[in-house]
Amino acid sequence: MYQKICSLFASKGLQKGLLFLLVCAILGSLISTLPLFDTFNRQWVDSTIRNNGVLGVGYFMMFSAGAMAIGCPRQVMAFLGGYAFGFMQGTLLSVAGALIGCILCFFISRFLFRPFIKRRYAQRILRVNDFLKDKPMTKTIVIRLLPAGNNLLTNILAGVTDVKARHFLTGSAIGYIPQMAIFALMGKGIVVLSIWKIGLSVLLFCISTALSVRLYKQYKHSKLIQSTAASAVSESVRA
Repeated sequence: MYQKICSLFASKGLQKGLLFLLVCAILGSLISTLPLFDTFNRQWVDSTIRNNGVLGVGYFMMFSAGAMAIGCPRQVMAFLGGYAFGFMQGTLLSVAGALIGCILCFFISRFLFRPFIKRRYAQRILRVNDFLKDKPMTKTIVIRLLPAGNNLLTNILAGVTDVKARHFLTGSAIGYIPQMAIFALMGKGIVVLSIWKIGLSVLLFCISTALSVRLYKQYKHSKLIQSTAASAVSESVRA
């Protein structure tokens, strides 16, 4: 058990994720407490986003979807969503924004830039296609649960694979939720200066990472067993 915990914390993905959480917490605390940022963080957010009704939600949705479509980390948008709208609404809006950005990248890649992307990322596309060809929705969820990874590149590469759009997009929408909820909770915790909300978000992040890494390793191990078995059958047939 101890060794498993040590190996988890030795994971580069978890280390990067925890560092990202720490950076968000520090920046959020500075923005919330320093007079220098008072006009921006309270008056601007209140007037433009939080208390601006449907228009404020629209502004956030357009900004978050556009930002994530060009590569902004989805965790940043979830943090801002929690900061502006609170935990529940911030989570839902940031997930919706991430999904819109994912849809844009996926279909632009599939219908406009397919030949160029296939030439540029041929080997990566083969690996992604090989991973997603069985149980694509479940495996997409696993990919989205991982703390590390390039969200933009994943969307682009998936767009030129054989995976069906409904499987990839549904899996993405479900897989986005845990991390978006964690970072929205962190954003809400910063607003109200709640230590327990911040601490809970870190704990949930560690649990989510542990589960996602375990699932990913299980799928890779299963794939290796299937490949070995297929090779053995092929050799026996030739013999």
